[in-house]
Amino acid sequence: MSAEFTLQANVINLFSNTITPATVHVAAGRVRQIVPLGPTAPDPALPYALPGFVDAHVHVESSLLVPSEFARLAVVHGTVATVSDPHEIGNVLGVAGVKYMLANAARVPFKFCFGAPSCVPATPFETAGAEITAADIELLFRDHPEIGYLAEMMNWPGVLNRDELVMEKIRLAQQYNRPVDGHAPGLRGEQARHYAAAGISTDHECFTAEEALDKLAVGMKILIREGSAARNFEALIDLLPEHYEHLMFCSDDKHPDTLVLGHINQLVQRAVARGQHVLHVLRVACRNPVEHYRLPVGLLREGDPADFIVVDDLTDFRVRQTYLNGELVAENGENRIPAVPVEVVNNFTAHQVQAGDFAVKSEKSKGANLSSDTVQTNNQQLTTDNQSPTIRLIECFDGQLITARLDEPARVENGLVVPDLSRDILKLTVVNRYHAAPPAVAFIRGFGLQGGALASSVGHDSHNITAVGCDDESLARAVQLVMDARGGLAVVTPEGEELVLPLPVAGLMSDQSGPAVAAAYTALDTAAKQLGSPLQAPFMTLSFMALLVIPSLKLSDKGLFDGEAFRFVEAVV
Repeated sequence: MSAEFTLQANVINLFSNTITPATVHVAAGRVRQIVPLGPTAPDPALPYALPGFVDAHVHVESSLLVPSEFARLAVVHGTVATVSDPHEIGNVLGVAGVKYMLANAARVPFKFCFGAPSCVPATPFETAGAEITAADIELLFRDHPEIGYLAEMMNWPGVLNRDELVMEKIRLAQQYNRPVDGHAPGLRGEQARHYAAAGISTDHECFTAEEALDKLAVGMKILIREGSAARNFEALIDLLPEHYEHLMFCSDDKHPDTLVLGHINQLVQRAVARGQHVLHVLRVACRNPVEHYRLPVGLLREGDPADFIVVDDLTDFRVRQTYLNGELVAENGENRIPAVPVEVVNNFTAHQVQAGDFAVKSEKSKGANLSSDTVQTNNQQLTTDNQSPTIRLIECFDGQLITARLDEPARVENGLVVPDLSRDILKLTVVNRYHAAPPAVAFIRGFGLQGGALASSVGHDSHNITAVGCDDESLARAVQLVMDARGGLAVVTPEGEELVLPLPVAGLMSDQSGPAVAAAYTALDTAAKQLGSPLQAPFMTLSFMALLVIPSLKLSDKGLFDGEAFRFVEAVV
């Protein structure tokens, strides 16, 4: 039972839109009384008490931390709850993975709301470790009232075509009175209307204001996302003055190095700094997700659970204290939630790989080296001949999940298509981690490596091993390091240095503390950037290069996939 206490602060009421000096009385985990001190204007000598922040859509697994460790970092920044899609561990372990997240989360006072994953596997064009069926979803809804919603419906073509299986999952959510989350990047106009009409209530994939406005117009709530890889805050924040009642903030994917530094509090700071009305910003950050998802989270009203934060001011939002059910869980930058033991569960079949596994033959080159003829491409001169093949090249972008397709002349040596560092053309591979199979190999631009390789068993959505590298030897070594760890992140440098962050929990999460994982991840991130990568989050970007449901060109363990045509294509033509 939490202690009984009182505090004096400028209390923010997000229903009356007032800020009133008052004494807050807390007992038995609830706000028992809020007694005004007399003045109606905020007292500059007092701190501010306000509802805690809520991340309206996040994959906890992407923090590389189990839920209990995620919570211990998040509360320091004033986050009291998340709407969490366990889609990642679901793709590895199925329903058992979802139950793992529920069990670990239940050991800390943080308020997790997990969803029932709607798309496991995400597509039939990749190898996942498990399947979650409509029957499984019904059991999760029936037997676990803490499963609060149907998680992001990524199969938007299935929704538009009213696919029987897709609609059965949505029907189950409606039957059990759960909201349905959306995931429909680029969907606009009549298609957006048709998608929403099926019962989809949110979307966190908008990367333009125009797209968001189309979805708002048909009744959807828009989540402004700012994560470690995908960043849409700047594109969408100016929607807030007119649409603040229908917006929420989310991170979607948050790596541990950035979670150590901040969370939803950073988006609140930025929005207020841009001149947005502070009470409207706080409605987006605090009230809207609680109401939309019907979270058991207090909003600093009499009778509510005592879930609130105390901050110095409404500019920097430095968090003095975070309370959950009246319990002080963080104070002045220090977490007060005890660590809990972490059970290790996994689904990983390790096998040996060799450099030759990643070779890409060029039939058109007939085994010859390039001739002395030249072509001009991207302000570079590439030696080639009339028989040189063309590669379909993935182009990735910093801060975006979408990719572009480029057709480029290949560089061929001894009958093999090879990377061309002068044009930032590297090899990308996805290696099946559930059973031994030949790796899929393609080519990519945007990583900027000048040597070595990166590899990761975090590869949305099926979480096979995804790697990018400058040569086959480095690729093989980086992939093997992940294989040997049965999950993790790895960097191999041209000088032979090897760094590994093991992720023994489903090949997605560490069993270590949040600060330790953040430090280890920072070392790998630094090493990747020292190899030449200009990306803000190279490993996060790498993890999305196998996400087939985000256009336009991605790679699964089965081959190169055109996300617009929804079919496999050849990497070399």
